[in-house]
Amino acid sequence: MTEILKTLIPNVVNLYPEMIKALFETLYMVLVSGIISTVIGFPIGVVLVITRKDGILENKVINTILGKIINIFRSIPFIILLATILPITRFFVGTTIGTQGALVPLIFGSTPFVARQIESVLLDIDTGVIEAAQSMGSSPFEIIYRVMLPEGFGGIIYAITITTISLIGLSAMAGTVGGGGLGDFAIRYGYQYFQTDVMIVTVVILLILVNLVQGFGDLLLKKLSH
Repeated sequence: MTEILKTLIPNVVNLYPEMIKALFETLYMVLVSGIISTVIGFPIGVVLVITRKDGILENKVINTILGKIINIFRSIPFIILLATILPITRFFVGTTIGTQGALVPLIFGSTPFVARQIESVLLDIDTGVIEAAQSMGSSPFEIIYRVMLPEGFGGIIYAITITTISLIGLSAMAGTVGGGGLGDFAIRYGYQYFQTDVMIVTVVILLILVNLVQGFGDLLLKKLSH
């Protein structure tokens, strides 16, 4: 088996330790940035819903400001965002390269996405359920905690799954500018040295990661739906 692999993907076999290291770097970046962006983006998405027109805490000023900020960050291509926030990245983590240097851009790039995903999920909730809770004297916090979040739980799981998949792609893109992970591995050992097998195996690994995340999200959604 080893001989067959050496014949089909000789460069990958030689670079196996580096590839495994790159894989764990990608998993680290996705996990950390995913958790932080969800912690930040989730409440922003909730605020966008409750402060919109006819929301339970309608506030046009807050809604407009948050919406504009999110739209600005979402409109910036990630590769440009990487370069634009270099001073911010250096301020927070002390470096602009490697996995640490990639975390800040990943968080900045995915937080607005999370916020809009959560907003979309909560807007799909039947307004009749919310109105019924209001008529029974529920406070805004009770409506959010006891009505909106439970009703939108399935959609929230789906939104987190989509965000994680998006982060896998963004982490690979960050690797093209020295962010570490599989993207950096593919560029350094595959593209620059014309090692096609390295490029192909890297793409296959990314595809497997995406499918594993999607499969886990679907399974979790199915289990919790019951």
